[in-house]
Amino acid sequence: MKNIAVVVQDGAEPFGLGAICEVWAEPFHPEDENPVFDVTVCTPEPGRVRGASGFDLHVEHGLEALERADLVCIAPKREYRTHHPAAVEAVGAAGRRGAWVSAHCTGSWLLGEAGLLDGRRCTTHWRYGAELQAAFPEATVDADVLYVLDQNILTGAGSTAGLDASLHLMRQLYGSKVAATAARRIVMPPHRDGGQAQYVRTPVGEVEAETLAPLLEWVLVHLDEPMPVERLAREAHMSARTFARRFRDETGTTPLQWVTGQRVALAEELLETSTLAVEQIATRVGFGNAATLRHHFGAARGITPQAYRKTFGLQEVVA
Repeated sequence: MKNIAVVVQDGAEPFGLGAICEVWAEPFHPEDENPVFDVTVCTPEPGRVRGASGFDLHVEHGLEALERADLVCIAPKREYRTHHPAAVEAVGAAGRRGAWVSAHCTGSWLLGEAGLLDGRRCTTHWRYGAELQAAFPEATVDADVLYVLDQNILTGAGSTAGLDASLHLMRQLYGSKVAATAARRIVMPPHRDGGQAQYVRTPVGEVEAETLAPLLEWVLVHLDEPMPVERLAREAHMSARTFARRFRDETGTTPLQWVTGQRVALAEELLETSTLAVEQIATRVGFGNAATLRHHFGAARGITPQAYRKTFGLQEVVA
């Protein structure tokens, strides 16, 4: 692979563009022996390209650069639902002829407009996964992962996941050593554990129900205690069957799922802000032991409690 074209449009997000260039536009470092690529930043109408953060770009090259590109990278833009028709056409042509095409965050919309997501798995920023799926129903959107490589189409999640996605493609093309060297230069891990689920905030104490709100607030105070349906029904002065039906009607989920979600959310908060050991957190949130906490936390966040604390913890754990 030699030629890389980076497509920018009005409203270009500077971090998204920078993440692409950080991986693919780096000069040669003798100590790294890294591959070097001919990178061309291009736009549908060369000249001034309005930026999204108070400064603009001057781009000299047009979309003809895509005709010879081995890899086409799409920089995210602020108004992500609309794209220049020439960009849609050029990117689609590059993908159909077999060039690698990469987009992260909301840049995935351009791939959808170009027809390159049809019949493929893809991802985007977790905030926009449902919207992307609705916009392009022929695609399979997985908003829980950091990146997806489906044939020659690479999509990444939000912001820094553009780095993860590019490093993954570099690993596929040049091997783990080259990718690890690039990651070390950028000062990031070659591969991050987990997916986007770990970055989705679930506030403890989200209570939305009509008649059951007082009960749910009571549960939040007693999460460290056993919470079988029978106990909850008694607290609500209902039969277990009536309670289970009412609970689903008002919350959209089952009592067990809701309580488990609240326990995971509280565990997440304690992993970030406390020095409690994982076993202590498991007891505090009502899971009883670290193994049960790891099971439910991993299912909800796609990462272990220890790895989550390493990434998001604000304090060192004393014991």
